[in-house]
Amino acid sequence: MRQLSAGTVRWAASLAVLALWEALPRLGLVPELFLPPLSRTLFVLATNWREYAEALGVTLIEVCAAGAIACGGGILCGAVIGGVPALRTLLLPLASGVYALPIVILYPILTVWCGIGPQSKIAFAAIYGFFPTLLAAAAGIRTIDASLLLTARSMGATLPQRVLRVILPAAMPTVFAGVRLGGALVIVGVVVAEMLTSTAGIGYLVSRYRTILASAHVYAAILCVLLLGVLFDALVRVVERRVSWQLADDRPAAPAPAT
Repeated sequence: MRQLSAGTVRWAASLAVLALWEALPRLGLVPELFLPPLSRTLFVLATNWREYAEALGVTLIEVCAAGAIACGGGILCGAVIGGVPALRTLLLPLASGVYALPIVILYPILTVWCGIGPQSKIAFAAIYGFFPTLLAAAAGIRTIDASLLLTARSMGATLPQRVLRVILPAAMPTVFAGVRLGGALVIVGVVVAEMLTSTAGIGYLVSRYRTILASAHVYAAILCVLLLGVLFDALVRVVERRVSWQLADDRPAAPAPAT
C-alpha cells in the first residue's frame, strides 16, 4: 500500500509539473522566452529528432566511456583505500578535499592536454564522477562489521572468498549509491564540457540555441539530458537487483536441522 501511494504521488507530481509547464506560458504568467510551452518543446523535438538523436548519440558515447572510468576506477580505488588502514588514513582526507574543489577549474587544463575533442570531455567527466564513487565505496568498506571478516578468516576463507561472500554483499548498498551519484555527475560533466567547447553533443545544442534565443530548442535538449539521466538510474537499479540476487544465490545453504 505504501509503495502504491508513493507511486501515485510521484505520478501526480509529475503530471502537475507538466501541466504547469504547459499552462504558465500559455496564460502569460511566464514569458515564453524563459519557458516555452511543453507542446511547443515536444513539437520541436519531434520535428528535429534526427539532429537531437545524433547529438544524443555523441553524448552517450562520451558518457559511457567516462562512466566506465569513473565508476570502475572509483569502486576499485575506494575498496583498496577503505580496506587498508594506512591508505585510508593517508588518502581519504586528500580525496575528500579534492572532491570539495570545483572540478570545473580543471577543464581548461584538460583541453590543453587532450585538445577540444571528446578526449577532454571524457577526462573531465571521469574526474567529476570518480571521487564521489571512491568515497562511497570506501565508506561502504569501512561500515563492514570487523567480526564478519574475522569469522570468515578463522573459517579458512581465502581473500577472493572474503571479497565475494562478505565484503561485496555488505558494502553493496553504499557502493551502488555512489555509482548513482557518480554516474549522474558524469552526465553533468559531459554536458557542461560540451557547452564550453564542442561542436557536437547535447551540450553543444544547448549552447548553440541559447545564443540565438531559441528557447524551445534549448528545452528540447534539456529533455534529452533528463531522459539520459532517467535511463541511467533505471539501468543501475536493474544491475543492483540482479547483483543482489546473484550474491544471494551464491551464499551457502544453511545446514539441515538434526532429527
